[in-house]
Amino acid sequence: MILFLTSSPIGIYRSDETPDYSGFNPANGMVEELRMHWPENARCLLISAFPDEYALNDRMRQDFEEILRDTGLPFSHMDLCDSRNGQERADAVANYDFVILGGGHVPTENAFFRRISLADRLSGFEGIVMGISAGSMNCARTVYAQPEMPGEATDPSYQRFIPGLGLTDCNILPHYNAVRDDVLDGMRLMEDITYPDSMGRTFYAIVDGSYLFQTQSAGKVRAEVRGEAYRIWDGRIEQISRPGETWDLR
Repeated sequence: MILFLTSSPIGIYRSDETPDYSGFNPANGMVEELRMHWPENARCLLISAFPDEYALNDRMRQDFEEILRDTGLPFSHMDLCDSRNGQERADAVANYDFVILGGGHVPTENAFFRRISLADRLSGFEGIVMGISAGSMNCARTVYAQPEMPGEATDPSYQRFIPGLGLTDCNILPHYNAVRDDVLDGMRLMEDITYPDSMGRTFYAIVDGSYLFQTQSAGKVRAEVRGEAYRIWDGRIEQISRPGETWDLR
């Protein structure tokens, strides 16, 4: 399996700026790496983070078809997985070459993944998986569901650590460029919420355009962060890589 765990691969979160590229963001070699591993006429599947938002999902599927064309990645079809066909698509995931795990609300997406037993279906998957934002976060063995919606940071019943897909041991925090100064429920998202939650754990905060690249072959896992990224652990933060640089997670 080849993993591309991105923050945003197609633009800048909360920005109205028009990208100076079409298709996937080529920053930090992502498009080049995708092309190296891309099969001819790939069979593609988009798994939505909003399983019940049918109109949104249909538009999203069309958008990703256009993104693949603009990137120059040939594909035979782009199927969609949401509540209309979730179990059927999940059961057939081995028939796809490229699976996109969409962005959205982490717990909502996580619950859908568990409902369709996606972790079991992806076990041994030999294609390419691209996570986007929440999709990247839910790839972890134990997901850090960083509070996002009003009320989540103060709700004692909100679960911040939940079982994930188990595709990586790394916890990704996306959109660091946009959320680093956010305030949620009267608390600073990073300093008052995330840093304390990092005690005894490690999170990797990445900006849009950066990504975690992971491959697994013959039981050996190679994982590295490409582009600007930060490591948060035991209540501390440090920058581990800058634009164009790579950090080997070994």
